[in-house]
Amino acid sequence: MSEHRRKPPQPQGGGRAAARRGQSGSSSGRRAAPRGATGSPSGSYGPEDEERPYGGRAEARRAAQRSGGGRRRAAEPARGGRRAGGAASGPGRGRVVASGKKRLIDYPRCDRDGWRRWVPSWKLVSGLCITFFGGLVAAVGIAYAMVGIPDIAKTATAQNNVYYWSDGEVMVATGGERNRQVIKLPQIPKAMQNAVISQENKTFYSDSGIDPMGIARAVFNMARGGETQGGSTITQQYVKNAMLEDQSQTISRKAKEILVSVKVGTEVDKDKILEGYLNSAYYGRGAYGIQAAARAYFNKDAEKLNPGECALLSAVLKGATYYDPAGATSIDPAATPADNKRRALRQMQDTLDKMVEYGHLDQAERAKYTELPTVQNPRSNTQLGGQIGYLVDLAKASLIKDGIATQDQLDQGGYEIHTTFDKKKVQELEASVTKVYKANIKPEKRPKTDTHVQFGGASVNPETGAIEAIYGGADATKHFTNNADVTGAQVGSTFKPFVLAAAMKWGVRDPDGPEDQPQDARTVVSPKSLYSGQNNLKIKNYDGSVWTNEEGEQWRQENDGKDSVGDPPDYKIDLREAMRESVNSAYVQLGMDVGLDKVKEAAVDAGLLESSLAGTSYPSFSIGVSDPSAIRMASSYATFAASGKQRDPFSVTKVVREGRTIHTHKDQEPDQAFTAKVADNVTDVLKTVVEDGTGSNAKLPGREVAGKTGTTDGNKSAWFVGYTPQLSTAISMFRYPDDESIKNRRFLEMYGTGNQDKIHGASFPSEIWHDYMEQALKGEPAKKFPKPEPIGEVLNDTPPPSPSPTPSRTEESSPSPSPTPSQTSTSPSPTPTETCGVFDWECNNGDNNGNEGGDNDTVGGDGSPSPSPSDSATDDEGDGNGNGNGNGNGPGGTIWGSSG
Repeated sequence: MSEHRRKPPQPQGGGRAAARRGQSGSSSGRRAAPRGATGSPSGSYGPEDEERPYGGRAEARRAAQRSGGGRRRAAEPARGGRRAGGAASGPGRGRVVASGKKRLIDYPRCDRDGWRRWVPSWKLVSGLCITFFGGLVAAVGIAYAMVGIPDIAKTATAQNNVYYWSDGEVMVATGGERNRQVIKLPQIPKAMQNAVISQENKTFYSDSGIDPMGIARAVFNMARGGETQGGSTITQQYVKNAMLEDQSQTISRKAKEILVSVKVGTEVDKDKILEGYLNSAYYGRGAYGIQAAARAYFNKDAEKLNPGECALLSAVLKGATYYDPAGATSIDPAATPADNKRRALRQMQDTLDKMVEYGHLDQAERAKYTELPTVQNPRSNTQLGGQIGYLVDLAKASLIKDGIATQDQLDQGGYEIHTTFDKKKVQELEASVTKVYKANIKPEKRPKTDTHVQFGGASVNPETGAIEAIYGGADATKHFTNNADVTGAQVGSTFKPFVLAAAMKWGVRDPDGPEDQPQDARTVVSPKSLYSGQNNLKIKNYDGSVWTNEEGEQWRQENDGKDSVGDPPDYKIDLREAMRESVNSAYVQLGMDVGLDKVKEAAVDAGLLESSLAGTSYPSFSIGVSDPSAIRMASSYATFAASGKQRDPFSVTKVVREGRTIHTHKDQEPDQAFTAKVADNVTDVLKTVVEDGTGSNAKLPGREVAGKTGTTDGNKSAWFVGYTPQLSTAISMFRYPDDESIKNRRFLEMYGTGNQDKIHGASFPSEIWHDYMEQALKGEPAKKFPKPEPIGEVLNDTPPPSPSPTPSRTEESSPSPSPTPSQTSTSPSPTPTETCGVFDWECNNGDNNGNEGGDNDTVGGDGSPSPSPSDSATDDEGDGNGNGNGNGNGPGGTIWGSSG
């Protein structure tokens, strides 16, 4: 062995002296490394090593620990020579090896420094992945083995939903039962099988039963709280329908559904799955399964369905709310019959096209079905007859809109729904309508005038906003549309109180206001303010300029019977009397002076839905071309009854499920829509309508009543809306075909209906209102309205020349003629604004220009208090600009053209 590799001699004695002797005895130079070279990472060729020789390995390790900053590390043994000496030099110059017993999981890593210690090795990562996925596979395997195949027959049973009257008495138990009859696959038309497969799952017979992409979408939506999705394949939907015990929208339930779907897809025959799905799916109208659906929609057995009917039913499976041709506006206003028919036809045609594309239907056969098949009325449950069906629909719609329960959850049943409906009031309202109908409406005797007559009604408590009664139609199992809800019938002059409220809340605009902001200068109006009651009045803007449409045509406002109201020559009448006699010209001009934007705001503040307002930029807006529901009209008038406090109407007080209360109606903090001064003055004006005006039929002995009559263009609808301090009620009447097979249905005129020349709000609607309110308030103490405080300024300086501005019958039979053209020529000013002020009603009023417009069937001016409903002269109004004859340029009907 060479000299430089020979192991240096060991010291013969212990201690430091021996160590020094051993060190001094070794040869110098590079041939032998000093003993200290095997000790510390800090050992180097420097002088420090030469001055600090060590006597053994233990001593060297201790020295290495001291020089290495206290970090305990083991040194590699020196192998002699230059390499050995260099390997032990300075920090990082040599590899550090951990001492002690090796760990099972080396983390953090002991053989790395700094951040590298926290980076796991590939062995550790791969080991963990293998362990995780292995455990997951094992768990899935165990879960797969534990889940069973669901029994679809169990879907035939479910809990009912129980609805209660306001006093806690059970109204009806319905909604959760299953209208279902199981039939075998051979009894289900091939066209129905192929329609569902073509539209929903074209790979049904070849797939594994799940759609990974659809599952991912559903899980993602649920994780972020979005709208949940149903099963993507027919197998998944079959499983979902069968899993009645758990319909929660959670990821864990979705995972269970996937496992069951895989097991069903593996172990159950595809034809059995298809049969089970078609027998358990929900088609709307309370129908579960294809046999019940065929009966509900077409009144036939499933085996007799043709391809067009099958395609429609497959469309309905996407959601009956939006694809049932009958509509479902009680659940969603967007689900109108017209919109649903359009959606259903588009989906039906798409399904038929796909059936042809996938070879399930011959093109010649497909060509036979280009229109929606005729479907029957959607109600058949006798429990929901009379008004019960309308009440249930209203309560269900409330639960869905407020997010308390979904349609699917309600279909599963098990809910206790406590409503605001007063059984006695509902029965009295129905009895009052029935009494008037039977006594006056004779469709078999007068088919041209008395067919398709309908009524609607609603009562709202002003103190709470609770809907206490509605009248939705003759029978919920025969007439599907709820007439207490939106029908499209315009409200006519019952809209005028909102114009008056706007004038007393914001005031009319001052044409002489500041030049920089003239519209901001306003004057609050007193009910004693004077406006023109002249028939055929030329309507002006607030600054006195003549209002014209886009084509430059002027607006001429007519009164009912084309009568001018007030004494000639100026026909001035104060706003109280104009309301009492429902003078259109006065309130149309008042609306222009206030600003139609403020009139709209007042109506919305009172409680009308903005979506129900129409024609907001036309003068006729002030006299009721809009079509709010009876519920909303009763609610908005209740705002005046409550001295300006507005509360939204509601129908559900409490909801209980499985013994747990999941919803309780909290008393709403009312919005102060109007000050008490404004609201009470509106009430005081409306009292005169009932006491000695067009609404005199609504008088209740011993009680104060405020209200307003309304009639519309072409005599197509009539209203009476009135209230006492305890109850606000709206009654509507119109003619509209109830037969959905009639194409292009529209509102019909009521001239001659009920053997009357013309139907007014003061006739049948006010008669029904009177009979109902008399019974509904029986036993309740009579209350008085608050005494109104004086408000506003009296505009238009001169008082009426006669203490009674109401024309006599003699005056009405020979009304003062409209100004002649010669009278018009007396105002030769080049522009209306130079000589015509906002209150200068005589200016240019005789200029007909062939542009007369407005309401032909508006207010009569006789004001006769006769209670006889057959006296058509007792009513008021009608705005004349509603859904009428279809030749108008403005929203909703006739706006331009000569009056007739």
